[in-house]
Amino acid sequence: MKRFFLLILSIWHQQLKLYIATAAIGAAIGIFVLAPSYDYISMRESGADPLSSIRYMVGLVNDVLMGKSSHDNFLMVTFYAEIGAMLGLFSLVMYKIIHKRLTHIDYLKAELNKDLPSIIRQGEGPYLEFKASMRWDLIEARVNRALETVVLKTLAGFLNSSVGGTLLIGVADNGEILGLENDYQTLKKPGQDGFEQTVMTAVSTNLGGDLCTFVHILFHVIDHKDVCRIIVSPANRPVFLTQANTPKFFVRTGGATRDLNIQEALDYIGGRWRHIK
Repeated sequence: MKRFFLLILSIWHQQLKLYIATAAIGAAIGIFVLAPSYDYISMRESGADPLSSIRYMVGLVNDVLMGKSSHDNFLMVTFYAEIGAMLGLFSLVMYKIIHKRLTHIDYLKAELNKDLPSIIRQGEGPYLEFKASMRWDLIEARVNRALETVVLKTLAGFLNSSVGGTLLIGVADNGEILGLENDYQTLKKPGQDGFEQTVMTAVSTNLGGDLCTFVHILFHVIDHKDVCRIIVSPANRPVFLTQANTPKFFVRTGGATRDLNIQEALDYIGGRWRHIK
C-alpha cells in the first residue's frame, strides 16, 4: 500500500513539474517577447525609434536579473511574466484537451467501421473480450454483483493498455449470442438506456469519473437479441480498481486480464505513460 501511494505521489510530482516548466517558459516569453512587442507597438504609434523600446526592455530585464531595478520596473516585468505564465498554462491545458479528443475520435472511427458479426468470429484476444452478462448469473439463475467487478477488471485492463479494446456483453465465450434480456430485468430502468447508465455509473464510481470519456457504448441487435458493445480507448493515466480496500492494477495479457504486483505495475506504468517517468 505504501509503494502504491508513493507511485501516485510520483505521478503527481511529474505532472506538477510539467506545469511548472510550462509556466516558466510562458513567463520567459512574457518578459522577452510580449513586453518588447507591446512597447514596440507603443513606440511605433508615438512615432519614436522602435529599437529604443527593445533596448529599454533588455536593459530593464537585465536590471531585474541583477537585482538593480526599481520597484516600478520590477512590477512591470512581473506583470508580463504572470501574463506569459498564464498563457503558457492555458495553452498546455488546451493542447491536452484537443489531443485527447482527436485521439479518441480517431479510435472510435476505426472501431465503428468494424462489422460486429465479423468481430465475434475473430474470437477473444488481447483487444476483444466476451461477457455473457453483467449482473445475471446464468448458472445460478440469480443476480450476482460479482459479475460487475469482472466487467470492471476487463475495462480497467483495456484502459491501461496502449491500444484500448472492445468488450461485448451478451455474448458467450464461444461467440454464441445470449442477449441482455436477463440483465435488463435486474435494472430499475430496464432496457438499453438503463443498462448504459449502469455501466457508466460503475465506471465513474469504481475507476474514476474522468475515465467515462474513454468508454463509448453501443448496442447491436443480432437474432432479435441485444448485445452491448463497449469500445474502450487507452486512458491518459494509470487506472486502478480497488478490491477489498486494496487498489489493483490490471492489464491485458493474451486473451485474459490479470493484476500486476507493485514492481510490475511500476515498470509497466514507466513504459506505458512515459510522460510521468
